[in-house]
Amino acid sequence: MATAVLGGGCFWCVEGAFKNMRGVESVLPGYSGGNTTNPTYEAICSGTTGHAEVVEIKFDQSQISFETILEVFFTVHDPTQLNRQGNDVGTQYRSVIFYLDQDQKRIAEKMAIEFGEYFSNDLVTEISPLGTFFIAEITHHDYFANNPQSRYCQMVVAPKLKKLREKLSHLY
Repeated sequence: MATAVLGGGCFWCVEGAFKNMRGVESVLPGYSGGNTTNPTYEAICSGTTGHAEVVEIKFDQSQISFETILEVFFTVHDPTQLNRQGNDVGTQYRSVIFYLDQDQKRIAEKMAIEFGEYFSNDLVTEISPLGTFFIAEITHHDYFANNPQSRYCQMVVAPKLKKLREKLSHLY
């Protein structure tokens, strides 16, 4: 199993994007990239921890590549928005790829350049080494699947996932 750790706005959206994708074994919401040990959702939302909302994706490289994981990542969020995705504003919502090794770093940099050509604004996606990944509270796990009728899921998550799955239907 390989691992990718990505942040692209609210982790409920990013988690939903990778759930049920062929070759993906698990998706865990969490926090990374900051200076607080054992952060909580409330602390993250304050914007003072430096952590981003991220997901840890475990995937089978014989079925799906890191490049394909990044293709989904760059499709499901707007990597040109600095420290925000839509109405979700703050450094905790930044676009970030936390790489686990030099190969992932090289691929992430290459993919950022390639996908950057598709946007009229510059990409602001941070590409940094992974420090510690902290698993989010259980209430955030499978949030979209467990709360499809919530206002946020109806207004934000569902439309993103619908658009993603229409565009990349071959992955699901």
